[in-house]
Amino acid sequence: MHLRDGPESYSSVAQRYAQLIDRGEITDDPGQRPVVDALDRLISDIRVKRLQRKSSALGWLFAKNRAAQEKITGLYIHGDVGRGKTMLMDIFFETVPVRRKRRVHFNAFMADAQDRIQKHRQARKNGETREDDPIPPVARALADEAWVLCFDEFTVTDIADAMILSRLFSALFDNGVVLVATSNVAPDDLYRDGLNRQLFLPFVALLKRHARVMTLDSPTDYRTEKLNRLPVYLSPLTPETGDMMDENWRTVTKGLRAAPAALTVKGREVAVPLAAGKAARFHFADLCDAPLGARDYLALADRFDTVLIDAVPVLDQSRRSATKRFILLIDTLYDRHMRIIISAEAPPDRLYAGQQGTTEAFEFDRTVSRLIEMQSREWLDEWAERHTEPGGPEKTSTGPDSRIEGPAAS
Repeated sequence: MHLRDGPESYSSVAQRYAQLIDRGEITDDPGQRPVVDALDRLISDIRVKRLQRKSSALGWLFAKNRAAQEKITGLYIHGDVGRGKTMLMDIFFETVPVRRKRRVHFNAFMADAQDRIQKHRQARKNGETREDDPIPPVARALADEAWVLCFDEFTVTDIADAMILSRLFSALFDNGVVLVATSNVAPDDLYRDGLNRQLFLPFVALLKRHARVMTLDSPTDYRTEKLNRLPVYLSPLTPETGDMMDENWRTVTKGLRAAPAALTVKGREVAVPLAAGKAARFHFADLCDAPLGARDYLALADRFDTVLIDAVPVLDQSRRSATKRFILLIDTLYDRHMRIIISAEAPPDRLYAGQQGTTEAFEFDRTVSRLIEMQSREWLDEWAERHTEPGGPEKTSTGPDSRIEGPAAS
């Protein structure tokens, strides 16, 4: 597998943004510059707050500064699809000097919060706690885990979420949580036409008090511009093919730092050789020679929206198990409307060289059809529409989507 080294260290969003421009990975966009500056100002405020929290020799100096004792105003960034909101959020999350930070899809966060509320209610029923109201203890626990919360695709569609947002986030803000969010809609348009929306409106006012609202107003849809240029099925396997896969990886990860990761599936770990943001990269053997099954591939689809697979060989009866896994893998990624980028020994219609008339040969015909369809412009256009920001469609799983760094330190 051809891998790319991670980016150099950087201390500000502006510095990282400039690095990506210098490398030719992005273009300097005047519409993004105000957001870059705002994110760096927020990082500066967080640094002051972090020093205030520490019991260091300098801590008492910052504690005397009244500004340092005030709550930090976060950011709510909204704008059309493909304008770079998630790219900037990714850079911010990598840069902000806080260990207790969490990067999570908003719906996944709310599913987690609802689960905690339900567990508290059950604990109260069982006499395990004396607190009748679950919101304060849940908010304390969430704030203890992460005091910088970064949300992708901030949207409210569930009435159960809408009814608790004001109280939950009021408690989170009281516990010092800083909110950074991206969305396709302005705060005033959240939960528009939702049931009992008047009960939701206090949250909008709360959000505006605790987060600066910014519009990312760029004329360019970078996703459409880049996605339709990607060669997503590369064959045969040559050094040039490997170079193109590396270039695809750089494009889909937008310069984010890549590192090995793992998915936990029913108490065991599934290794991800390389992950960055919502993209993962595997060798064929990692996915199809290893003893993986449907649940593992579903976990992969829950966590990522783009998968690169290197070095798919021509398959036949001598690799029956790997063939079955490859069929299942493509079926799963197809059903989730994933974007896959593959390097293979042969084109799809020559990728299976086994005996015709067998079950594998029949099933592989479907795989061939799906591999061809997943290369089409229509498929990539629909993928872009479904993934309103890199990170995929709305999910309810709280596990793979959540990212919490650091056990307890600031």
